[in-house]
Amino acid sequence: MPRLDDLPHDIKRRILDVQKKIGFIPNVFLILAQRPDEFRAFFSYYDALMLKESGLSVAEREMIGVAVSGFNRSQYCVAAHGAILRIYAKNPFISDQIAVNYRKADITKRQKVMLEFALKVAANSDEISEDDYGKLNDHGFTDEDIRDIGTITSFFGMANRLANLLDMIPNYEFFSMGR
Repeated sequence: MPRLDDLPHDIKRRILDVQKKIGFIPNVFLILAQRPDEFRAFFSYYDALMLKESGLSVAEREMIGVAVSGFNRSQYCVAAHGAILRIYAKNPFISDQIAVNYRKADITKRQKVMLEFALKVAANSDEISEDDYGKLNDHGFTDEDIRDIGTITSFFGMANRLANLLDMIPNYEFFSMGR
């Protein structure tokens, strides 16, 4: 792991801002900081997807991350984004339910349709059809929302594989956040 003092100023500032906000430094930040250009690209794309104005709520975007991470067996991302989801949804059980089986989770029918599509993107994107788009439209999702669901799913697929490749261990703090 790199030392904070050895990191480029912009990366060090971002890490310290996160530490100030949540009280610890998530392991993903230090692991990705080993390659500064990749760190910047990763978090720039994450911010573009997860922090923008969207027809999807922040909690719904995190639901996608948790469902996809559960599907991909990414312990780091389930723990980290599960914590974020619990906080935004104000529900201590939701992330566990979604990570294991979103179909049984205490969420709306609209959100289940969203996650059904996200997992189709994750597992069988070659089978996406007009029927899938129509079902999403019938539940109030716009074309922009559908693109957001797909791009968030795709980003988390990459992030999950990276977390597993780099053997990222979740910070213990994540497990109690939002409970």
